Amino acid sequence: MTAATNFLAVDLGASSGRVMLGRWDGVRFDIQELHRFPNQPVTIHSHIHWDVLRLWHEIKAGMARYAARFDAPLAGIGVDTWGVDFALLDRAGRLLGNPYTYRDTRTDGILARVFARVPRQDVFARTGIQIMSINTLCQLMSMAGDPQLDGAATLLTMPDLFHYWLTGNKVVEYTNATTTQMYDPRKRGWATDLLDRLGLPTRILPPIVEPGALLGEVLPDVASEVGLRAPAPVIVPASHDTASAVAAIPALDERSAYISSGTWSLVGVETPQPILSDAALALNVTNEGGVGGTIRLLKNVAGLWLMQESQRQWQREGTAYSWEELLAQAELAEPFRGLIDPDAEDFLHAGDIPALVRAFCRNTGQPIPESVGAVVRCCLESLALKYRWVIEALERVANVRIETIRIVGGGGQNQLLCQFTADACGRLVVAGPVEATALGNVMVQAIATGHLPDIAAGRRAIAASVSQRSFEPAARGAWDVAFGRFVDLLVV
Repeated sequence: MTAATNFLAVDLGASSGRVMLGRWDGVRFDIQELHRFPNQPVTIHSHIHWDVLRLWHEIKAGMARYAARFDAPLAGIGVDTWGVDFALLDRAGRLLGNPYTYRDTRTDGILARVFARVPRQDVFARTGIQIMSINTLCQLMSMAGDPQLDGAATLLTMPDLFHYWLTGNKVVEYTNATTTQMYDPRKRGWATDLLDRLGLPTRILPPIVEPGALLGEVLPDVASEVGLRAPAPVIVPASHDTASAVAAIPALDERSAYISSGTWSLVGVETPQPILSDAALALNVTNEGGVGGTIRLLKNVAGLWLMQESQRQWQREGTAYSWEELLAQAELAEPFRGLIDPDAEDFLHAGDIPALVRAFCRNTGQPIPESVGAVVRCCLESLALKYRWVIEALERVANVRIETIRIVGGGGQNQLLCQFTADACGRLVVAGPVEATALGNVMVQAIATGHLPDIAAGRRAIAASVSQRSFEPAARGAWDVAFGRFVDLLVV
């Protein structure tokens, strides 16, 4: 029997991180969690930052757990994270302050300043990225006159910061570069002319590398600290977590849409080329880079954040509900009592989401969801209806017909949301794999090391490695009526 080949996937999300062991036996992947840790932003003087030094400590702790448990050398290690956020380094490669989170209020109102210099349609034409104040472009615009930006020598997106600390090499990986709204998908490089028009420094932008690039080996001091006994190559995966998740979706084809479901829901289709049409601009979609030369045509939708932040609010009020308890109460609540636009600005920042949900319903003349179950059901039904609205719009923009919706990530475990999605959209929903991001990370590493020939073979291997669950649509009439109500509430 052939010995398994071992890879480490460091997968950092907006609320937690994991160091995952991915084992390839020549036929299937096996994923094990070695180390899980919280990713808790820190507020300082009303601004919200990522605690990147704590995250770096936890990454090394996960590597140490591997070294303590396994003698086999690592075939690769790669990091993926959320997009748009970044770190600034000085000329000596030192961190210039803790990076801000995309939910920080410093970008409130910033789009008006951007469009005063470069029209909205020009920004989209150059980058193909959804217009959102959280994008890296807007974050940099908010730093005009900031000493950190003035003194910066290098910008690294979040996974690239950790790759730099692992190897000493400063690069930005392609899929994450595309999330910044500073990348030109047609010339496949930084949109330096756009940045010049906005007065943003281009000197801080490092080289871009493709998924699967060998960045180097783990630095000797890091390897010694964590106990690695053999050189460990650092292989850049699709370092944007959604890109890794989409790469891992079995049977994703031209008749499938995907939903990468976590704190955010990324709803999209895979296309061979970016779509930069007027219709795409009007829909405010995004053209992000994928693995194997693909484009992820998608729209960001507020995802399980609504439930996560509601859960935190109820805990602050004295009741710690489990996810199972919240979903059980939602299932018993009255259907379609009130609906929200999950992407209304009301819900972007941390706070009392249940109160904001009630206020939205009150202000739009709807019955107010008072109970815990009613609030959760309102959020889940509204998410499912927003998925329908986005998928129908993507069909028009990309000129495709979607028959199957493939849900990956943690939201695939939320059976109530999966069934609501099938019912609202009137299409088959296939959920799984839950660990799509880690699987995609490991799969790209395995392609880079020659253990797999390409992404198609990788997706077949993942299909053989995981279980999936199907949800057939039902109760269409009630959902069609609710959809008509929902569209009238949208803040497009």
